[in-house]
Amino acid sequence: MKITVIGDGGWGTANAILLAGYGHEVTLWGAFREYIEEMRATRENVKFLKGVTLPPNINLEYDCAKALEGAQIVVLAPPSKFFASVVERFKGLVTSEHLVVSLTKGICEKTLRRMTEIAEVILGVKDVVALAGPTHAEEVSRGIPTTIVAACANGQKSKLVQRIWSGPKFRVYTSQDTAGVEIGGAVKNVIAIAVGCSDGMGFGDNTRAALITRGLAEMKRFVIAYGGKPETVSGLAGVGDLIVTCTSRHSRNHSVGERVGRGEKIQDVLASMQMVAEGVWNSKVVHDLSTRLGVEMPICNLVYALCYENYDASKAVEDIMSRELKSE
Repeated sequence: MKITVIGDGGWGTANAILLAGYGHEVTLWGAFREYIEEMRATRENVKFLKGVTLPPNINLEYDCAKALEGAQIVVLAPPSKFFASVVERFKGLVTSEHLVVSLTKGICEKTLRRMTEIAEVILGVKDVVALAGPTHAEEVSRGIPTTIVAACANGQKSKLVQRIWSGPKFRVYTSQDTAGVEIGGAVKNVIAIAVGCSDGMGFGDNTRAALITRGLAEMKRFVIAYGGKPETVSGLAGVGDLIVTCTSRHSRNHSVGERVGRGEKIQDVLASMQMVAEGVWNSKVVHDLSTRLGVEMPICNLVYALCYENYDASKAVEDIMSRELKSE
C-alpha cells in the first residue's frame, strides 16, 4: 500500500520504518525543507531517531500535495501543540477516501479537543483511528517486540489498522473507546513528570510505585468523567503506557521531571531540549479540563503548578502527604 506519515519526529519516523519494513511504499513528510533534504542525503533522522537507517522504500517530502500523491493511508504524527496547524496544511488533500490514523497523544490547549476530533473537524472526515500504547520510538524502530491498541468507534477501521500494522515484532489490539485511549495518553505524560521529579529528588521505589498507582487512579477518574470506559485504563493505552513512560530511560517526560527534581528550573530544562516533552503542555490541558469536569487530580495539579505557577518541587511531599486521609 501507499502510506503517508505526516510528522518527521521520532514516533512518526518509527512508524514509517515499521510500515516500510512490511513492504509498503511510505512517504514521510516534514515541515522543514532543509531538514528533509538532509535526511534524503544521510538516510537518517539525526535529530529525533539517531542511529537508525531509513529504508530505501521511505520517500522524504516537504511538499504537502506531493506527499499525498497516491496515498491510501494518512498517518498524523505532529506534536499535540502543533497538531491543528499542521493538519490545516492538508485540508482538501486528505479526503474520506483515505484511512486516517492519529499517533499523537494529548488534548488541544485551546479547544480541549482530542487529536482525532481535531483531525475530523479540520479534514472533514469521520472515524479517525487513534493508535496508542507503550511504544517508545527508539525501540519500535529497532524491531523490539511491542504491543499497542487501535481505537475507533468504527470497528472495521480499527481492525484494518490492526491488520496493516501487526507483524512479527508489533502486535495490535483493537478498541472502540477512542476517548478513553486518547485521554489516558494525555494523563500518563503528566504523571511521568511527577515520577521523574521524585526520582530526581532521590526518593525510592516506594515513592515511584505510589505515584504510578495513585496516578492510575487519577487517570481512571478522568477517563470515566470524560465518558471513556474504565476497562480501557487497565489496558495498553492506560496502565501499559503509564508504566513505560514513568520508568523508561527513553521517556522525555520522566527526564524533564528528573531534572526539575534535581533543582533545575522548568524553563531552563525545556529550553535545552530539542525533542518535545508533551507532559508539560498536557498538564495545563488536564488541569483545565479536570477542573471543568470536577475531577480530583492532586498529582496532576502539582505538576501543573510546577510547570506554570513556579511551584517549588521540594514542597510536593508535604503537600501530597498531608492531604485529608481517605479510603482507597
